[in-house]
Amino acid sequence: MLGFVRRIRPVKRYIHMSTLLLAKERAIAVEAVLRASKLCQTVFQHLVSAETISKKDKSPVTVADYGAQAVVNSILHAAFPNDPIVGEEDSSELQQNKATCDKVVDLANSVVDSPMSTDEILKAIDLGMYTGGPKGRFWTLDPIDGTKGFLRGEQFAVCLALIVDGQVQLGVLGCPNLPVELSKPDGERGCLFTAVKGEGAYMRTFASTEERRIHVSNTSNPADALFCESVEAGHSSQGDAAKIASLLGITKPSVRMDSQCKYGVLARGDADIYLRLPVSATYEEKIWDHAGGSLLVQEAGGQTCDVYGKPLDFSLGRTLRANKGVVATNGKIHDQVMEAVRKVLAEKQ
Repeated sequence: MLGFVRRIRPVKRYIHMSTLLLAKERAIAVEAVLRASKLCQTVFQHLVSAETISKKDKSPVTVADYGAQAVVNSILHAAFPNDPIVGEEDSSELQQNKATCDKVVDLANSVVDSPMSTDEILKAIDLGMYTGGPKGRFWTLDPIDGTKGFLRGEQFAVCLALIVDGQVQLGVLGCPNLPVELSKPDGERGCLFTAVKGEGAYMRTFASTEERRIHVSNTSNPADALFCESVEAGHSSQGDAAKIASLLGITKPSVRMDSQCKYGVLARGDADIYLRLPVSATYEEKIWDHAGGSLLVQEAGGQTCDVYGKPLDFSLGRTLRANKGVVATNGKIHDQVMEAVRKVLAEKQ
């Protein structure tokens, strides 16, 4: 066994009868994401400094990535030993660096109940090497989505999803630095988002187990919409996004943040549109970057697709190779947004 999972406290909300089929999965996923999020916060507090940022030293995020994947994988494996995992990391580089490996072991063991050996932690990380596919159930994990946001002390997320026969059934996003109220950036931070297919989307804070159901905004006029987009221009074409905003009559400045936190902000109604527009003809989006977030938006009442209007296809392995980019909206302005996206992309061809 790669780790010990303590008894999960019941979530304080009404659970529909159909959700009972995934009640254990949901509880275990929440526990795993919270523990991994705690590890990431510890890494930032103790290993990230002005010097590491100025030197663009990514060693802290490397430690957090490996540690978070080891924690989540060990918890999943203990609870669901037959479920494969599609994870972002493998232990090959870690095995060549004893100092980093020792840090990962110490950090992982600081957030689990039963200490793991170095060998157990390396094996836990490598549980994430599954290739995915159209049949059966598997988990997909991004241990730290938004590495630059993490190093800046801004937005990053621990993202976990359960996929069954190519369909996302459960998503959990841990967003340690996300303000509970976006309008109060200096207020309480730490948001956990969960969604089960067909059962709605929920949010709680890191400090409380009480959840509230969340919904997308009611914005019906595209000109009143608020964009949420990536900080990094290399992740999505900000120039194309600006043209799309202009076509829609949007004048509000966009909200820029890293990671799947953008899906959470859209799902709870703080933004109306999230675009991830292609910057390369050959780049394939990774399934762990969108599985949990896309389900969250859909269960909150919104819509997601690629830039051509095709549903995101999580059945083809580790990437969304049948799709290009991502468009997510509150649903009410989806058709107008898609029309503007098609027009701007067509002008580039």
